[in-house]
Amino acid sequence: MQARKNLKEARQKAGMTQQQMADKLGISLRYYQQIEAGDRTGDFGIWDDLEDITGIHQRILRSTNPGKANNQ
Repeated sequence: MQARKNLKEARQKAGMTQQQMADKLGISLRYYQQIEAGDRTGDFGIWDDLEDITGIHQRILRSTNPGKANNQ
């Protein structure tokens, strides 16, 4: 699966490492890395929290195709 570039960029824009994001979400670093890489989906609660932390709609964060997400 293609990496979620938008999620990575949003995390970096927030000035957070993967470990800091995982800690804030209450999940393991490995689990967060798998979500960011697109290897795992993560549950709805995680995406709600990611939306709150980054201020970016989860539809955009989840996207592997930024152009498509922004046009929906």
